[in-house]
Amino acid sequence: MTQFDETFDWVVVGSGAGSMASALLMKQAGKTVVILEKAQWIGGTTAKSGGVMWIPGNRFMDPGEDSLERACQYLDAVVPDDAESPGTSPARRRTYAVEAPKMLDFIVSQGVRMERGSRFWPDYYDELPGGMKTSRTVTALPFDKNELGKEWAGKLRQGFAEVPVKLDDAMKLPFAKHSWAIKRLIVGIGFKIILGKLTGKHWVTAGAALQGRMLKAVLDNQAADIRVNSPVSEVIMEGEKAVGVVTEKDGRPWRIGARLGILMNAGGFSMNQAMRDTYMPGTQSKWSNGIETDTGDMHRELAAKGAALAQMDQMVGFQMTDAPGWDTDYVKPGTQSTTAKPHAIQVDQSGLRYMNEGGSYEAFCETMLVRNRTVPAVPSWAILDQQYMDEYAVAGKGTAKKNMAKWLASGWMRKADTVGELAGIIGVPPGSLETTVARWNGFVRGGRDEDFQRGERAYDNFLGDPFFKDGPNQTMGMIDKAPFYAFPVYPGDVGTYGGVVCDCDSRVLREDGSAIEGLYACGVTTASPMGRVYPGAGASVGPSMTFGWIAAKHAAGLGNQVF
Repeated sequence: MTQFDETFDWVVVGSGAGSMASALLMKQAGKTVVILEKAQWIGGTTAKSGGVMWIPGNRFMDPGEDSLERACQYLDAVVPDDAESPGTSPARRRTYAVEAPKMLDFIVSQGVRMERGSRFWPDYYDELPGGMKTSRTVTALPFDKNELGKEWAGKLRQGFAEVPVKLDDAMKLPFAKHSWAIKRLIVGIGFKIILGKLTGKHWVTAGAALQGRMLKAVLDNQAADIRVNSPVSEVIMEGEKAVGVVTEKDGRPWRIGARLGILMNAGGFSMNQAMRDTYMPGTQSKWSNGIETDTGDMHRELAAKGAALAQMDQMVGFQMTDAPGWDTDYVKPGTQSTTAKPHAIQVDQSGLRYMNEGGSYEAFCETMLVRNRTVPAVPSWAILDQQYMDEYAVAGKGTAKKNMAKWLASGWMRKADTVGELAGIIGVPPGSLETTVARWNGFVRGGRDEDFQRGERAYDNFLGDPFFKDGPNQTMGMIDKAPFYAFPVYPGDVGTYGGVVCDCDSRVLREDGSAIEGLYACGVTTASPMGRVYPGAGASVGPSMTFGWIAAKHAAGLGNQVF
């Protein structure tokens, strides 16, 4: 028998949202829990993310708006089942659709305040059977992290938006000049910021709000012993069973036993360039919005203990650009909503369009990498005209009016009086780019993107301009007003999407399909239950929370008990 320094019922590696959900359920079952976080901050990638959960049939939707059958129809239409995607299956997707709303109800019952992410945040493939053109998204309400107390407030990982604004409202702000309602919203946010400073509040939103609220629920319920600076180096096995882990305490190895099981929610490997080179060549850690501790430690350790790894070539792509300051930015400058706006397209290094510039960020970056195998496409080039620059911000870096001189001086932004001249500056064949722009303008005049159907999905238009009236939809506008501009676009990401294969109970599986007793996993430590596709906003956080919760139910022997 292994000698342990201490023992808990449930040992959790990593402090993402799935970890917190599992701890809260274990507390309800009367079990002891320890959460071991490698970093000095709590929250994992979830805290840095948008914190959106994709949850079909959730409590915030209108009665009859969604159903289990419709959700499964959509997932089955979007997610292919093949030998290359063993992390998914019809059974596992159905398990998610059944359990996710229950998980949400439980989390809300624990005092975590949630709301519908938006009434208009369509599924990424909303045109497919079962797809929703409204919204299946759920987000946490903005959170004053000082509610955690001085000790824990300082341990919550920084979010990307530390202001008192709902995520849905934040996405409306760029269009303020078109709407008095949005102007009033900005005034209200400003008032809350000032009031917050006067009253000693520290507001966070998006993923940091979700993780702040989850952490507070865990602390309020005394659901777990949470430890930072506690990396796990080894899973301890007794025969075929996982019985504990080796972590660190006071600078020395510390062995913790697990009576019921171990939950691995240790993140991905986005910051491990060697693993990226092996599994997803052509991608770079420097383009990633992953967190510094995402180095794949537990991927390697679980594989060494016999776990099957799969879908390791997948990432949650999020296109980005190397705008000034990108290398030190906490969040890399994303270009998803840039190239999906009117008066913008994207071309490869031959000067050709090769995709719908709207749609899923995961599909966008996957398409870029696939294109690059035959035609140089990394980087690709965003092509815009003066109409774009007069109307919109660029890659989260502000407006052209305020920043163009700096952008041009840095060499990041390129500018020319004609499309042909711009082509020469960025090194693509002038005739090719001229033909591509002329073809695009013809599509705008004709009312349809004949090549890639941009704007025919509700989600494409979600990324566009709701106030744009000069094109066939909210994302298609002419590129015909000089001068013309270009900047490079790279296949960035918000994390990797492959890992250990799990069953419907979140048990980690071997290559032969048998479960490793005592070992569970969720989040991006696993091969995604969504396979190689991202069905909608929150298709990482939602499954992480749900399958972490499912793991706790199974390990505690709770079956279908309702809390």
